[in-house]
Amino acid sequence: MKKVLVTGAAGAIGLQVIKYLLAEGKYEITAIDLKSKGVIQKLRRYKRRVNVLYGDISDRILIEALVKDHNIIIHLASTLPPLADMKRGLADIVDYQGTENIIRAISYYNPKCHLFYASTTSMYKNKVDPTVKSKIELQEYDYFSLAKYNTEKLIKEKLKNYTIYRIPLVLCNPLTEPFMFHVKKNSIIDVITKEDAAYSFVKGIKYIDKLNRKTFNVCGEESILYKDLLKQILKIIGLSWNYVFNRLFIEKNYYSPVCADKDDLNNIINYRNDSITEYYKRLRSRVKNRKFAKFLAKPLINLKVERSENNGKSI
Repeated sequence: MKKVLVTGAAGAIGLQVIKYLLAEGKYEITAIDLKSKGVIQKLRRYKRRVNVLYGDISDRILIEALVKDHNIIIHLASTLPPLADMKRGLADIVDYQGTENIIRAISYYNPKCHLFYASTTSMYKNKVDPTVKSKIELQEYDYFSLAKYNTEKLIKEKLKNYTIYRIPLVLCNPLTEPFMFHVKKNSIIDVITKEDAAYSFVKGIKYIDKLNRKTFNVCGEESILYKDLLKQILKIIGLSWNYVFNRLFIEKNYYSPVCADKDDLNNIINYRNDSITEYYKRLRSRVKNRKFAKFLAKPLINLKVERSENNGKSI
């Protein structure tokens, strides 16, 4: 039985990865994330079927012990925008240095271990129809994308067994995930549901030989104008603090461009099963009893969301 380690296991994609791995019924799973009340609550339901650990991937001794004993690592631990771009060095600590620990442990103790790394399509910025071969030109203050790009380089230089997934905007719960509101409103974007994103990792295990030492843009089948996505989300969840804070005070520098090679991975492993419509249905079922919030959102839907975003204060 293959042993799979999932880092960042309590995140939106991580929890889905665990569900799909369990559904396969043929993996021994270890889930690790930082200890907090929220993380404990999210992972509690899996403790009888999964080895749940609370710890930091910057802990070299812990990571060495885990890497020695696993065949596959699905590495999802990360600091996402806007937090990643608000504090210089934070993304480097979590993304680069944490991954460096994993790479070091693989190189010394378990060179056959295969690393799946979750990167981002946000590094393409304003490029039109980018592919994994597009030249990457990043700005100094884009700490999130810089950390991902530098981590990719490190993986490619040091490991023999890896697959890198560059992931676009992930459709998940906007009440708990502020990066959902971190995009410029008039952008046409690639998106993927957390369900399809998670399944791409789990399905990828079966195709390791074909995916080894390769980088892919992992996208859903549909693209959408972000303004239209935002309108639908507001209709469903109503007005929220996450929306107000991020649209008013945080720079919208999370990019999710439409990739020209978005079908390459799906043509190999066929991971797409979901849609934006299904995402809306699930969101409606999860955010009941928000009538007042929906009432407050109506003026924004009718007025503010329809206006062009001329400056950083538009909401």
